Amino acid sequence: MFIRAYLRASTKEQDASRAKADLQRFADERGLKIAATYIENESGASLKRPELFRLLADCQPGDVLLVEQVDRLSRLNADDWEKLKAEIAAKRVRVVALDLPTSHQLIHQGDEFSARMLDAVNGMMLDMLAAIARKDYEDRRRRQAQGIQTAKAKGAFKGRPEDEKRNAALMAMLKGGQTWASIVAATGVSTSTLSRLAKRMREVEM
Repeated sequence: MFIRAYLRASTKEQDASRAKADLQRFADERGLKIAATYIENESGASLKRPELFRLLADCQPGDVLLVEQVDRLSRLNADDWEKLKAEIAAKRVRVVALDLPTSHQLIHQGDEFSARMLDAVNGMMLDMLAAIARKDYEDRRRRQAQGIQTAKAKGAFKGRPEDEKRNAALMAMLKGGQTWASIVAATGVSTSTLSRLAKRMREVEM
């Protein structure tokens, strides 16, 4: 059995490794060793999480996926949560979350009956916490949208500040004749941003 720690934050401005010490302390208190740690900055509302799926690909039956909180694993909608659960079940991985005490016993399973009972209880609790995490995500998104609409109505919403230095560099690349594909590959910028900057350049030239 290997313990594989998964740490996630939603944006690059957040520290995905923040909870690493808590996971290590949890393992140390139980005389366990974390075999590998997988860290990424991706939304929990999306299945596009390469490190999580790399973790699952590395797992062998009986391995433990250790997370700080269930919402680090999922803020997914119901359909995507079922897909992730199916992947976890197919790999026969046990999910242990620090905020889910019923899952802690899964690290040291006893007889088959006890193991099946623990799996059933833990699965039910995981479903409940995943649903709560999704509702929290949707509530925050709704409040954010309402706040933006209110600010717009008052003329106070200005959106995200423009990264003038970055945009100047991107426009220089466009002027230099680089293709959009090469710019996207080199910088990771979206094609919608390039389209907006190209339009701005055309307007200046008119």
